[in-house]
Amino acid sequence: MNITVFQALNMGEEQLLFHQVPDARLDAEYLLAGVLKVPRLPLLLDKQRVLTEMEYGAYCALLQRRAQREPLQYILQEQPFMGLSFRTDPRALIPRNDTECVCEEALRHIRGRMQVLDLCTGSGALGIAIKKLRPGCDVTLSDLSEEALSLARENADRLQADVRILQGDLFAPVQGEKFHLIVSNPPYIPDMLRGKLQAEVEKEPEMALFAGADGLAFYRQIAKEAPLHLQENGMLVLEFGDDQAADVCALLQEDFENIVVIRDMDGLDRGVSARLKGRDGQ
Repeated sequence: MNITVFQALNMGEEQLLFHQVPDARLDAEYLLAGVLKVPRLPLLLDKQRVLTEMEYGAYCALLQRRAQREPLQYILQEQPFMGLSFRTDPRALIPRNDTECVCEEALRHIRGRMQVLDLCTGSGALGIAIKKLRPGCDVTLSDLSEEALSLARENADRLQADVRILQGDLFAPVQGEKFHLIVSNPPYIPDMLRGKLQAEVEKEPEMALFAGADGLAFYRQIAKEAPLHLQENGMLVLEFGDDQAADVCALLQEDFENIVVIRDMDGLDRGVSARLKGRDGQ
């Protein structure tokens, strides 16, 4: 067998296209790079390299998994976020590049040693990135899912991030505590979309995706309870889904001011930042 990198990539692209996998060529490149343990771009500069039988077999096995619409990030078990490499697997939602604008907004409000809560942390991407980029602050990660938190612990260990990790429903683990900043990417997909999402998304944890009939269940609870857990002039930074900007902002009107919609790299509304009203504003 004399299969070159170039031939393997063409074969992989054809197989993934047959199974209607998005970005088939790109995914084939990432999968082969993962097998060969080289970055993607150097792989493309060495297209005449001949694969060993073991390498080719491993590549075909990964292609089969991707053809079944298993997310690329779960197969490769890593995803970059804010310049850091996070471990990814089915225990938690995959960190998205779109969420980086929410993280950047949170970072913008951190000065010195502040108390930060990453609510519904999942893989820990938001909170751990904040700790790594603002090492002077104290960061708490919380989530209801113990499986997700086990992945967050692994990510904190691999990235040497000294964070506190708590398990419980929303603010239950931090009763009596107040933070300078609360950041969250909560579930926000309406229940009626179950079974209608992209095949890859359907393989992520349901607990991290769905949020009641209109997708706003978590925002209602956060808007109600966050004021009890924020310091004076504390900041709340949230991610939300498509077409949810107006509804989420409306939920924050009573207790928050300086409500600003955050746009992602594509110019789409992706999140919101808001400051807790002071006594004069209440």
